Order: sequence, then C-alpha cells, then structure tokens
Amino acid sequence: VWSAKMASSAMAILGTAVGRSAGGLSRILADHGRHGSVGLLTRGTAPYSSSSVSAEPREEMPYDVCIVGAGPAGLAAAIRIKQLRGDDTTVCVLEKGAEVGAHSISGNVFDPRALDELLPDWKEHGEGVPVRQRVTSDRSFFLRSSGGAWPLPTPPTMKNEGKAFVISLSQLTRWLSEIAEESGVDVFPGFSASEVLYNEEKDEGGLDEVMGVATADMGYAKDGTRKDTFERGIELKARCTLFAEGCRGSLSELVTAKLGLRDKANACPQTYGLGIKEVWRVDDAKHNPGEVWHTVGHPLDTQTYGGGFLYHMEDNMVALGLVVGLDYKNPHLSPYREFQRYKLHPKVRAVLEGGQCLQYGARTLVEGGWQSLPFAGFGGGALVGCAAGTLNAARIKGVHTAMKSGMVAAEVAAAALAEEGDGADPVDMSAYDAALRSSWVGEELYEARNFRPSFSRGLLPGMAYAGLDAFVLRGRTPWTFKHGKEDRYHLGKAASHERIEYPAPDGEITFDLPTSLYRSGTNHDHDQPAHLKLISEERVYERTLPEYDGPEQRYCPAGVYEYVEAEEGEGSGRRLQINAQNCLHCKACDIKDPTGNICWTVPEGGGGPGYTLM
Repeated sequence: VWSAKMASSAMAILGTAVGRSAGGLSRILADHGRHGSVGLLTRGTAPYSSSSVSAEPREEMPYDVCIVGAGPAGLAAAIRIKQLRGDDTTVCVLEKGAEVGAHSISGNVFDPRALDELLPDWKEHGEGVPVRQRVTSDRSFFLRSSGGAWPLPTPPTMKNEGKAFVISLSQLTRWLSEIAEESGVDVFPGFSASEVLYNEEKDEGGLDEVMGVATADMGYAKDGTRKDTFERGIELKARCTLFAEGCRGSLSELVTAKLGLRDKANACPQTYGLGIKEVWRVDDAKHNPGEVWHTVGHPLDTQTYGGGFLYHMEDNMVALGLVVGLDYKNPHLSPYREFQRYKLHPKVRAVLEGGQCLQYGARTLVEGGWQSLPFAGFGGGALVGCAAGTLNAARIKGVHTAMKSGMVAAEVAAAALAEEGDGADPVDMSAYDAALRSSWVGEELYEARNFRPSFSRGLLPGMAYAGLDAFVLRGRTPWTFKHGKEDRYHLGKAASHERIEYPAPDGEITFDLPTSLYRSGTNHDHDQPAHLKLISEERVYERTLPEYDGPEQRYCPAGVYEYVEAEEGEGSGRRLQINAQNCLHCKACDIKDPTGNICWTVPEGGGGPGYTLM
C-alpha cells in the first residue's frame, strides 16, 4: 500500500517553488517502485479538459480520497477525514497555485462556526492562527453619486460585531494546510487537475462513477510542440474524489454536466458575481481595527446588482472591493473601472488618501443559493464548497459554509469507506446531497433563498424585499423566487446601451490595469498553449464584436482579452488577442461571454496569481 507520509516527505524535498512540475510526482513513484501503466480514459466534454491527447500511458498513484483544490472546503474535508479515519485512509489534496493560498481570495468577514466544530481548540494554537481581528462595528451606507452617504440599518444577517473576524483567506488556507499536513494529508501545490477519470469497469448499464483525476501534461510550447521539459501528467486514482475547486471549477462543471447533476436536483441556473479587491495600508489615524462597511448605490446604476465593502484588518491594513452581479445588461460596463470609480467616492477616498495599495485581485463568486444547488453527491465523489454553490449571498459569506460542506462530505465518505471495507472500487457518495441540505448549511441557504433573486427587478425593489425578509419574514414564506436564465443571456446588444465614460486613473487612488496586475503577482509561463479556449474564432467576428462590441475586453479584470489592429496578412479591422499570461483565474469569461464561446481550462500548475494578503 502506498505510503502517503512518504509521498509528503518526497514532495517536501522537491520544494514548493513556482514551476514545480508533474515530474515531481513521477519521481516519487519511481523512487518507490510504483510505475503504473494504464490507457487513456474518455475525456468527456472537451473544452473543460487541458490534458493532451497522447498515446503514452501515465503514471498512476492510488489514494482513498483525492481532493481537488486547497481552499477552505477542500482542506476542511481533508482534516475531517483524518480525524475520523486516521492512518487507515490515505488522503491527498491537489492545488493548482504555486503554493497553498496563492489563489485564495475573499472579502473576508469570517464566521468561525465551522472552524469551532472542526478544531474546537483553534484559539489555543498561538499567534500563528490568522484569525485574530474581531469585528468591532458594522456600518451600512447608501452611497450617492453626488458624493453623499446615507446611513442604512444593518440587517440581522449582516451583523458581525463581536461574532466574526476580519481575516485574509490566503493566510487562513495556508494555516489549514499546515494542520492537514500534520495530520498526515499529502498536499501537492503546483499541480493542475485537468481531467476527470471514470470507472471503465462498472457494470453494463450502470451509472457513471468518478474514479479520480489526472494532472495536466507539462512542457508543451505555445505552438503545441513538446519542449525538452515535457512530462506526462499523473493519474490519481481514488475511491472518493471531492471537487473543491471553488466557483466555476473546470472539473466541477464537467462532472455536473456529464452526470446531469443540475437536472437531477431540478436546480435553477447558477448566477454569479465578480468581486474585485485591493488591500491597502492606511494612516494610523484613519485605521479603526475591526470596523466593517457594506455599501450599495454608487458607482452602479439601479438596474445592476452589486455593492461595495471596506474592512479594517489588523496592522493598519484595509481590505476594500466591489462585487458586480454578472447578470448586468450593459455590455459597455467594466467591473474593473467601476471599482476604480468606487474608490473616488469621498467616503471611501477619505480612508485611502495618504495610504499605499499593497495587493490586487479578482474572483467570481456563486450567488444562486438554495435553488441553484445541483445534486452534490454521486458515485465516487462529491461537489463541496463554492463548487457546489454554498455561498450565502444575504450574509455576504461563504467560507464557513464551504468548510462545513467539506466536513459533511468527509463524514459521508468516512462512513462509506468503513462500510465497504478494503478495495479499490469507488464509494457511493449520493447520501451527501441530503446530508448537506439537512445541515446548518442547508438551513442558512434556505432561509436566504429569496435574497438574490429579489433584486432581479432592480435595486430599490430588491432592497425593499430584502429588508422585509431580513427583519420580518426571515425566509418563512411559502414561495421561492427563481433564477430565470444564465448570466450571459442578460447582456444586451451594444447599440441598445449608452457607452460609459470612465475617468483616467490618477496613480494615487485609482490605477491602470497593468499596475494592478503587477500587485496581484500573477504569472504564467509564456511559452505554453493558451488555457483560454475559443470554441469558434469566427463567432468572435460574426457576433461578439459587431453585436456586443467585444465585451470580454471590459468584463475581464486582468486585460486578458484585447482587440488590436490586424497585421499585414491578417485581413483588415481588429483581431482578438488573448494575453493568457495575465489571467487571474477569476472565471468571468467562462460565465459572461454572451455567445458562450470561451472555455476556461487549467494552465500548467504553478501559474496564476500569487496572493498573500487576500
């Protein structure tokens, strides 16, 4: 039986630097005589897989439980499985970031409920625990475009004073990773899971069962040829595979589509927001540790869902950001530039003036809630955290629910492994769906189910209903509002909407995109195939550009999509240039492209942002 601790030790020797290759796993296998030889499995929906089509077999590594994604859901699941099963169960976690926490980003006002359950003694772990700054006050404002700020009553769902903490999710996941490794979990940062493996030996007519994942091949040049550094990916065969990739995870979407999980739950389409965030260091006189602001109004119009936040962290740092609902209608809108306008409001600007911007990042978030949950358990695996859609939009929180969902999945997996005993067959995780819905995660999401869809008719009707629901109804109604269609279908044609004139960046409070990207630490090997795939290049020039004025150049908060003048021999007019090296892995393009023409797939492991404070 493969020793997980030996794998962890070998990985430690190999190091954690950016550019860690799949060859590291190959060498671990070689060192311990575990060379495997298996044929390629069916790739499923092609746009969501970045593994190459190759005749060469891949090395195989067996685990009882394989977790894709070292975010709060995946790490909580790994820790909980080890608490329940100990050394009887081997567990690994794959993380596409160069190190754990590099891709973790959230607001973040943290509800410690799940952490209290997972690690009851967490407060006794000393200064290394990155959960220190309690919320000291809650303030809500309606920001007026004219510069005023009207105080609003803070609904019960958003009262955090004395109960929650202002934290960095990047730091929290790094700490949880250390706890997981101490318990015997193998954590492999720098490895992109690019393909789902299915059980080819299931009974004829039986349901598809997940049997693990494969990591991406490494060492392809931009033109598709193999470099001298080429190495095949690794197959991680598991009896239970937990998909914890976060919002719009590429493999999570593949599994959901292939197994019909949304139809099985009769779920509404998922709806999303795009969160853009900065962390600043501000003057001591302006810093109020633990003070939390939430805002509506400026800079968004009344038909665009969204709002701002400003959280006073510890060490004179302030986290601020803007969330824009991706069901917005105007194709000329730029979420990035709306965020720059947000900072110019006198209420916000007064906090930032004289300070220094330290870090920038962006990520999509799931907002659909209860009615958009797919059936989350299936043969051989489950969806956990934001991959399933567990964020509570009414509370503007998702880390605690993500962690709890991972813990619930771990408990179902531990019971299934104990019941079925030794072997290699995938365990049935179907019971997880009911367990998740009956947990306090399900209770939270059900109570808040009408919050997000109540804004479908605009800001003021949404605020009126959300206030009534928060203060009086509290979800105790016989009705459930629905999400009607996918976000991309809400985008209007360019000719039907006015262009938006944005102010030029001043370099002090507002910044151009290259400056912000530098602060994100994002980086990819330039000499690799673009991980952002177009289904049809013709569709760009026949529909996206002429009908919608190329909205990808505006909704992307990283400048990945750029229209440039065609060069000689390329025809006339503008052509789309994809700057994949800029990608922040936010997934907005996979969601908002009006013709569904862009598919986000994983790049080589270790690429992407390098968050440390987010």
